[in-house]
Amino acid sequence: MPSGARADVLVIGGGIIGLAVAWRAAQRGTGTVIVVDPSPGGGAAAVAAGMLAPVTELQYGEEPLLRLGTASNERYAAFAAELTEASGGAETGYRRCGTVAVALDSDDREELRELHAFHQRLGLDSTWLSGREARKLEPMLAPGVRGGLHVADDHQVDPRRLLTALVAACERTDVLLHRTEAVELLVEDGRAVGARLRTGETVRADQVVLAAGPHSHRLPGLPEGVLPAIRPVKGQVLRLRIPDAYRPFLSRNVRAVVRGRHIYLVPRENGELVVGATTEEQGYDTTVTAGGVYELLRDAHELVPGITELPLLETSAGLRPGSPDNAPLLGPTSLPGLVATTGHYRNGVLLTPVTADLLADYLTTGEVPELARPFTPARFAQDHPVTKASA
Repeated sequence: MPSGARADVLVIGGGIIGLAVAWRAAQRGTGTVIVVDPSPGGGAAAVAAGMLAPVTELQYGEEPLLRLGTASNERYAAFAAELTEASGGAETGYRRCGTVAVALDSDDREELRELHAFHQRLGLDSTWLSGREARKLEPMLAPGVRGGLHVADDHQVDPRRLLTALVAACERTDVLLHRTEAVELLVEDGRAVGARLRTGETVRADQVVLAAGPHSHRLPGLPEGVLPAIRPVKGQVLRLRIPDAYRPFLSRNVRAVVRGRHIYLVPRENGELVVGATTEEQGYDTTVTAGGVYELLRDAHELVPGITELPLLETSAGLRPGSPDNAPLLGPTSLPGLVATTGHYRNGVLLTPVTADLLADYLTTGEVPELARPFTPARFAQDHPVTKASA
């Protein structure tokens, strides 16, 4: 086998999570960091709308995930500013705009009422709105809006710009980007020691970080049972343009429940409007379908009738990586030398800053930070959560 590179940290996967972890680890002085990915800066985040919405995304039973998301949201402004500087000036599209979640009929309003009561029990900043109050905040909403919530601290970022900034920051921080595929995890004497690449070369490393999204558990060479299956959850997304004559079209992120289906509209300052997203269990298929586009446009039109006047720029589909409990895997696995950071599902963009910090902390200290402990891969085994590096 041809010889290759040597690294202190090898990151397999150059999506938003892998790049952020690599950048932060290099900053922390972990030594040589290598990222292996055919197209760094791709993955699900390149399709995502970029809502930073720990409160309006909250579902029952997800209180630990709420704490993680809130911690990440609180770090975002500083993270985005630091990234812009580290990348040489690349903007991230971070915008403090707030979010309005609305309902169009009485059943959907009751669902939002229950969510608001849940928010109140948890002490979250969430304000109930009448239909009239919701339309006062966002005049383009349909006259039939029956009520809603205003969450002032659920903001947005532009994931595509964020990815561009992360690639530049990695390169300026001397992270080495190998633009090829890792085709096999190398395991010697019961320890992960690197990876074999599509080129035939190998990269050997003291620590291997697996950040390959829904492909993480499929990496050849990964021993059975080390990771649970990470399922791909397809999401179709639309991008439209708001002409100058129509601005301001929306001032905030707008989420809605339309006959039980969830939809969101994210207005960018540059005039782009992102509409998404379907939730489809279709394996690794990323085909954009007429049905998916129709459903999104139909529900968006019921919410904001004026949307049909906007030019449609792009349709796309990505694969969210979903773990068995829809929460991320963060930290050491049962295989010594192998660290996981995957399974972020619908919160990958939101959780980027906190994931980068927690993984860099672990890589430099060998200790799992307290905030990450509910999310170690060990929760899918019978053992107690791992808190120290494997010997």
